Amino acid sequence: MRAARAVLVGIGVVVAAYGFLLLWQRQRPDQLEAVATWWIAGVVLHDAVLAGAVLLVGALLVRRVPAAARTPVAVGAVVLGSVTLAAVPVLLAYGRRADNPTLLDRSYGWGWTALALLVVVAVVAATVVRVRRGRPESGPGPDPEA
Repeated sequence: MRAARAVLVGIGVVVAAYGFLLLWQRQRPDQLEAVATWWIAGVVLHDAVLAGAVLLVGALLVRRVPAAARTPVAVGAVVLGSVTLAAVPVLLAYGRRADNPTLLDRSYGWGWTALALLVVVAVVAATVVRVRRGRPESGPGPDPEA
């Protein structure tokens, strides 16, 4: 297992190095500056803003949600949060143009609402299944040695 992991890591490093080499060789300095800005901004936004918000929401949910619903709610929040974040441009109609009516030609809000309802139904169903199976606690059971 370790050898396979080492091979995969090695392949990943080689592919990333090749990508950096191509980026360095084929881009103008101003384009490299823009790429660096996006990388830095992405790390800052992810680590400071998104990760912080996820941890805060997670901490609030753990205190407010019954034990049987904690895992399903966490999964639902990750799914819905990720999709919502990816869908912000279409939900806010960024890129819609009057001279090209085929761009963003749907009511994407209805699609997002349908997905949100499906996630809520799945969370409720998973919670009901956990309660019926007698698994209200998340994580390992009680210590048999205690």
